[in-house]
Amino acid sequence: QVQLVESGGGLVQAGGSLRLSCAASGRTFSTDAMGWFRQAPGKEREFVAAIRWSDISTIYGDSVKGRFTISRDNAKNTVYLQMNSLKPEDTAVYYCTTGRLRTVLVPATTREYDYWGQGTQVTVSS
Repeated sequence: QVQLVESGGGLVQAGGSLRLSCAASGRTFSTDAMGWFRQAPGKEREFVAAIRWSDISTIYGDSVKGRFTISRDNAKNTVYLQMNSLKPEDTAVYYCTTGRLRTVLVPATTREYDYWGQGTQVTVSS
């Protein structure tokens, strides 16, 4: 059974940094993409970033480009989201997700992912 466990959320001032981690277990992820989405109160779940496990190709949502970096540690089966220059509008619950690749593209929509973590809260104060 696939399990995703996020950690690293918390409270930070605007302009600060946080690094989220997502430890994955339950199968091999070599043919997966892994991603991060976020959801603020009253809003839809928003794509943040994703990485293709095999060749570490990455994509980012427009709102985080240039500030966030997704990476993975193959030996630890862990995906990271380094978040710099944080803004109050980055406040949300951040979810880690994984899914088998269905096309050559790195997926950026919720329906393309199969498993989700429980989420970790990130709060950015102004």
